[in-house]
Amino acid sequence: MLICNGCVVDGTGAPPFAADIAVLDGRIAAIGHQLGSAAQTIDATGLLVTPGFVDVHTHFDGQATWDELLWPTSQQGVTTAVMGNCGVGFAPCRPEDRDTLIALMEGVEDIPDTALHEGLPWTWESFPEYLNALGARRYDIDIAALLPHGPLRVYAMGERAVRREPASEQDLQTMQQLVQQGLAAGAVGLSTSRTMAHRSKSGDFTPMYQAVSHELLQLGLCLKNYPNSVFQMISDFDDTEQEFSILSRVSQDSGRASTLTVVQYPHKPQLHRELLQLITQANADGQRITGQVLNRPVGVLMGFECSLNPFSCKPSYEALAHLPPAERIRALGDPATRRRILGEQDRQPHLFMAYFGHNYAGMYPWQGDAPVYLPQPEDCVQAQADAAGVPPLEWLYDFMLGNNGQALVYLPMANYLNHDCSALHELLSHAHTVPALGDGGAHVGTICDGSATTFLLTEWVRERGLFSIESAVQLLTQRPAALYGFHDRGTLQTGKLADINLIDLQALKILPPQIVRDLPAGGKRFLQGAEGYRYTIKSGQITYQDGVATSALPGKLVRRSEHTA
Repeated sequence: MLICNGCVVDGTGAPPFAADIAVLDGRIAAIGHQLGSAAQTIDATGLLVTPGFVDVHTHFDGQATWDELLWPTSQQGVTTAVMGNCGVGFAPCRPEDRDTLIALMEGVEDIPDTALHEGLPWTWESFPEYLNALGARRYDIDIAALLPHGPLRVYAMGERAVRREPASEQDLQTMQQLVQQGLAAGAVGLSTSRTMAHRSKSGDFTPMYQAVSHELLQLGLCLKNYPNSVFQMISDFDDTEQEFSILSRVSQDSGRASTLTVVQYPHKPQLHRELLQLITQANADGQRITGQVLNRPVGVLMGFECSLNPFSCKPSYEALAHLPPAERIRALGDPATRRRILGEQDRQPHLFMAYFGHNYAGMYPWQGDAPVYLPQPEDCVQAQADAAGVPPLEWLYDFMLGNNGQALVYLPMANYLNHDCSALHELLSHAHTVPALGDGGAHVGTICDGSATTFLLTEWVRERGLFSIESAVQLLTQRPAALYGFHDRGTLQTGKLADINLIDLQALKILPPQIVRDLPAGGKRFLQGAEGYRYTIKSGQITYQDGVATSALPGKLVRRSEHTA
């Protein structure tokens, strides 16, 4: 393949330059001019030529066992994704614990249990067997897998882990052996969660929530003999320095990288700055600690087709939940049903809805053909309802019936305090952060942030000019690839994998998310495409052209030992 006349943004942070790129046997053979002829030539005149994006925070652990197209992530320029984050996954797992892990994944990551029960083939028990099952499949992108702490704990401790009992020394030894077994088989690291927001389907805390730091330090020490392995953690950081010390000591004692979620929370508006300062100091001290940040507000989508909406826990609404979508929307449009639902109190409201469900000044209806991720105060539901002279809950009900019941309301929860973007710029500009947290494969009925890669290029580069194109591309490619030691990708250089995007920056556009029912057992999920990605190329094969998937499936499981050179 020969890519001619493009504007190359090579991922190193260097300024764009004009060059042709020759591809041979899935790798970049040459970059320059007058490179000769090829079996296939692509004219990249007017297009940016960038490395494929690397997304280090996804949850394709289930989807990758039944699907070849890892949407929505692969629709947004990503050619490599890391899954198994936040301590949830499906291996190791004994047959008797399958329901426990499914309930854990559904509760933490909002993936329908019906889809998981139907889709997971369960051809494995150990983590190496799980990797072998993935390794036998082909995809539209490469995937790599972290070993999750939740299944590890359940496998080693059984029901005691579910009850969140402390691990004994024997438990620790068993878990250490399993971690080393997984790393030797190709896991790219170990993940855990210490946030109260992550709960099982039953509402219980996860088996790993508040596991003592000694346990995490002992497990993290297992990374020492495995180059390019990473320790990933999410935490509430109630005791900031105490929690951060887990990451710091794991990195120091193992010599490996640690990574954590960093966002600006409304109830802790300075926490992200504290964490960034700790990250700066840790790296100055010789540790490798990287913050994972979302480059737009952390928000959820609500609507009658979504997992959550302000009416979800009202008895008369729950009574309609079993109906087919079209029939349910017709029933919701009945005036008597509407009056009944609006007059009812919530019954056992979801934790999220109990906290955010009546914040009408923080909800924003999406109208038109473009999602608005940085809404203004006058756009909120409260303002719209006030202008219409109706209570906000009534206004919401009628709005969500629009577009055949598909209308969406956006609720940004973090990174957008008082409609201020400065925290986002702070997070992205830090020397030791990477754009991440797209959560592809998870939160399928509430969140669709795989398009955050595109948002970085459209909003922060093209529209606001806060980042140069070379800086933004480096953030999406070289920086996350370096975190996981993916030395064979992330930049456009001779000898590296031909993972390449050809992008029309002026035409680049995020399309509205849509609910589709294509998961196993008819499960629903959000998908979201984009315009402006003219070609996405994985290992020298075109996987997407103008946003449409080709039949090529060059992607595979990447094991830890396979990308170190």
